[in-house]
Amino acid sequence: MSLLSYLKIEERGSSVSQEVIAGLTTFLAMVYSVIVVPNMLSDAGFPAESVFIATCLVAGLGSILIGLWANVPMAIGCAISLTAFTAFSLVLGQGISVPVALGAIFLMGVVFTLISVTGIRAWILRNLPISIAHGAGIGIGLFLLLIAANGVGLVIKNDAGLPVKMGEFTSFPVIMSLVGLAAIIGLERKQVKGSILWVIIAITVIGLIFDPNVKFGGSIFKLPTVTGESLFLNLDIMGALNAAVLPAVFALVMTAVFDATGTIRAVAGQAGLIDKDGQIIGGGKALTADSVSSVFSGLFGTAPAAVYIESAAGTAVGGKTGLTAIVVGVLFLLMLFFQPLAFLVPGYATAPALMYVGLLMLSNVSKLDFDDFVGAMSGLVCAVFIVLTANIVTGIMLGFAALVLGRLISGEVKQLNIGTVIIAVALVAFYALGYAI
Repeated sequence: MSLLSYLKIEERGSSVSQEVIAGLTTFLAMVYSVIVVPNMLSDAGFPAESVFIATCLVAGLGSILIGLWANVPMAIGCAISLTAFTAFSLVLGQGISVPVALGAIFLMGVVFTLISVTGIRAWILRNLPISIAHGAGIGIGLFLLLIAANGVGLVIKNDAGLPVKMGEFTSFPVIMSLVGLAAIIGLERKQVKGSILWVIIAITVIGLIFDPNVKFGGSIFKLPTVTGESLFLNLDIMGALNAAVLPAVFALVMTAVFDATGTIRAVAGQAGLIDKDGQIIGGGKALTADSVSSVFSGLFGTAPAAVYIESAAGTAVGGKTGLTAIVVGVLFLLMLFFQPLAFLVPGYATAPALMYVGLLMLSNVSKLDFDDFVGAMSGLVCAVFIVLTANIVTGIMLGFAALVLGRLISGEVKQLNIGTVIIAVALVAFYALGYAI
């Protein structure tokens, strides 16, 4: 059996060129991670060069694993939220050493994998009410919009009154982002293949010409070297088993389970990989590949891994199989040797792609069944609070709580199943006991 037939490219209505374009698009949308993750962790004393190499390896190997094994167009990388938790809460906040922090990440990956392999995570996914699933898709779409808009300065922090306000509308990054978004919408309407990728490339070229902050350093190739201390296999597992550290491991596991599971469900829906029973095609293997990647993180020396919501940028341009993820993985492995290029694509070149994908994901609103009023409202509670709290797990928790309480108060107890109630109670307890990240 050839790789192309194994990946069911024709069967899913795709082509090699379409998958490659989708992979390039996803890669460009998430390549910022190899800059952001080392920068954040270096603030906590991690050697930046070592983290850069580890981050590329985790994204490369994790994406290839999920592509080959699960055959889904989802890319894996070091989660930014969990990177922040590792740097600012674990190491700087609690004073935990870097090796112990890596031990905690390794343990989190092992427990996370056991939860996935034993079917507990799949059970959670099966008991994720369809209204909450659609709500998570809406909320993640809005969250992507907010992240992209904030990243370029279109929406900024408001020091008085509401949390956000309009940024500097006439700034170069904002103008480029809005023009890019309009260009993607127009090109998509004309059904131009790879429109998102072309817009990213075009804006990068414009930035090189007109933006003094976007500079080509003259070198493209750089051999990966670690000038300082390497973090490869430099983890302290016994130290992470300390009673003071275990709550952090628990918080990492719970956050990863619901954050990544919600993301996988949202991207699968965007890619049309939901079967007639509402389950993700290849979902079980995708969940396990996702969790195994965090084991890689602890071993290589970087932050916990997860499926990136930016994967939806690739599915938006037609990615339907694991070849999309494999292309992303290969590009991240190549990035080990092309580090200067990682700093070339400006944030405002990828922001239009994330904004467009966010807008597409808002179509989940039409999938909410408003004849089931409690279910639909709970889905919207989930969506809105993902954005207002800037946390996917918080939105899912509030959505579950609203659904269970709403069913009880409205006398619709028979529409609840024990799995939904157990998950709701566990999530509320997770927050009430102060474990939430």
